[in-house]
Amino acid sequence: MAEKEIGVITNFFEHVNAAAIKLSGALKIGDKIKIKGGETEFEQVVDSMQINRVPVKAAKKGDEIGVLVKEKVRKEYKVFKV
Repeated sequence: MAEKEIGVITNFFEHVNAAAIKLSGALKIGDKIKIKGGETEFEQVVDSMQINRVPVKAAKKGDEIGVLVKEKVRKEYKVFKV
């Protein structure tokens, strides 16, 4: 399956290794994402996500979500669904 851009990083919280992502497409628990930007590129499965610190199972276009990430990311990095 081809990757599709579904969002952009809007913030990174280093103390908890979490990224805020503004979605331009739908995302749900269990989806595999790829984050690309600068010299960073990695894939991971979405194990949990939150909207306004409340755990959710799915999010839609326009939502801003928080996701734990396994590497440091920066604002404006692109998020793709794989």
